[in-house]
Amino acid sequence: MTSQLTALCFDANDPLRLATFWGGLMGREVAEDPRDGVVLLPGTDTEFPIRFLPTQAGKLGPNQAHFDLTSDSPEGQERTVARALELGAEHVDVGQLPEEGHVVLADPEGNEFCVIEYGNKFLADTGFIGALSSDGTQAVGYFWSEALGWPLVWDQDEETAIQSPHGGSKITWGGPPVAPKLGKNRLYFDLSTPGQAEIDRLVALGATVTAQGEGDRVEMTDPDGNEFLVLISR
Repeated sequence: MTSQLTALCFDANDPLRLATFWGGLMGREVAEDPRDGVVLLPGTDTEFPIRFLPTQAGKLGPNQAHFDLTSDSPEGQERTVARALELGAEHVDVGQLPEEGHVVLADPEGNEFCVIEYGNKFLADTGFIGALSSDGTQAVGYFWSEALGWPLVWDQDEETAIQSPHGGSKITWGGPPVAPKLGKNRLYFDLSTPGQAEIDRLVALGATVTAQGEGDRVEMTDPDGNEFLVLISR
């Protein structure tokens, strides 16, 4: 049995404020989280929980991963941008070109995200979070495909993407050049596994155990050095 993606985590200086922003933008309910943070509950069976956990660390540079939000019409893109700005987002320049149709914003703690233009075929039928768009190698895309049991839906020019067999958001990696890592990632995965044998399988696939966390929680990194957490189910 493969590992299961149980949540996407954000490290946040103010977890409630950040959860309120994203909950308001996505129309998702904010609830308490057992790990001293807050969580956005999934609205459909293809969505994953999003946890916001407290940290004192500041943001050091562009995130390794960001959301690509979809639009159901040109007016829908405008509404999403306007709603995000109303909730506390700001426009940011990450080198996008004037002729590009997506809009780049940052949430109240500076986490970048894109509102994608209407008609993007790659993100069709994915939901509002079209993709978690990540900086990473082809090898890390292969790793996560095997780790989660999610098939590759794109593998070209060292760019990769995976998607759950049940649909929903894609996870993409842009291939080289990969930006140097600046401290701990602010976005990372929570997984659950059925036992120690699955930890061993992840290591065989290229992951590294970095610490045995509290209880049955294991801290790991993927082949690109991105952190993730695994809870061993008993």
